[in-house]
Amino acid sequence: MFSRMRGAGVLVLALLGMGAAQGVRAADYYTGKTIEMLVGADVGGGYDIYARLVARHLTRFIPGAPVVVARNMPGAGSAIAGAQLYSKSPKDGTVIGALMPGAIMGRILDDKASTLFDPTKFVYIGTADSGTRVCITMANASTKTYEDALRQRTIMGASQAGGATRDYEALHNHATGTKFEIVSGYKGTSDLTLAMERGEAAGLCGFDYSSLKSQKPDWLRDKTINILVQDALEPEPELTAMGVPTIWPFINNELDRKAVELVLSQQLFGRSYVLPPGAAPEAVAILRKAFAATVADADFLADAAKARVSISASSGERLQEVVTRVHSAPKEVVARARQIIEP
Repeated sequence: MFSRMRGAGVLVLALLGMGAAQGVRAADYYTGKTIEMLVGADVGGGYDIYARLVARHLTRFIPGAPVVVARNMPGAGSAIAGAQLYSKSPKDGTVIGALMPGAIMGRILDDKASTLFDPTKFVYIGTADSGTRVCITMANASTKTYEDALRQRTIMGASQAGGATRDYEALHNHATGTKFEIVSGYKGTSDLTLAMERGEAAGLCGFDYSSLKSQKPDWLRDKTINILVQDALEPEPELTAMGVPTIWPFINNELDRKAVELVLSQQLFGRSYVLPPGAAPEAVAILRKAFAATVADADFLADAAKARVSISASSGERLQEVVTRVHSAPKEVVARARQIIEP
């Protein structure tokens, strides 16, 4: 018995020693290092605003306080940044991808999507927002309500294939019968809002409500725009209080409803942050814990409020589960989802 007790004591001491060593390694892991936040979008857009906000605060919650630097790599709905992260970035946690939802959902929704990476193999740190997207028109446009959009032609600006603006305008046309005339090729929401101000387009869809509030607060304040509809799995209380309808009452076909649900599920990945496949487990644990602390921090939330961006965070573990589930959706739902986002 004494021998067994002595053996157990040795094991406890060994485990305590291992825990202490792991604590030391966690404290030292990022000391003196720089973390690159690879942003798959243009400077000044909603994704860039969020990524830089997260980067400024994340360092405070990472042991060793590494420098976190944002670098923009726009193109193909974040597919270029996704491919870089997937195949070329180090796996030691020194490069974090800030990717658009299209990069995560592209392989489901577009059979021509980049095959350079598999989104289910990224390691998810978390998302800062899983918000609502909207369709808007300028106040002087003849289309002022969603019912108007169902009755009459409306010129809507859009980005290239794979961008939310083009996809969501097509989705409304196919799933509800709107008569949006899609003019694509704009670089991003900054260019699109300028096109609206110049009168080149009456409006756009697929605009994150949080981005609208941060990029164009005067549009909301001065009632410069009409908000036609909100696209989300669950209604946004602020928009509902303003009388903005959701898309759901306008969909009559059950298959279309399931397909729209699949498309809108990408919004959970609205401001997602990921690591390359095979990322060092120690880095994953540190960054997930730091991200969770960041999005709950009072100073971070105060900065987010000043920037007029909403925070509706989800954990990396939840994102990992959801990305696996949506990539296993029934074939007929996936096929219809692909159809409804094509112009």
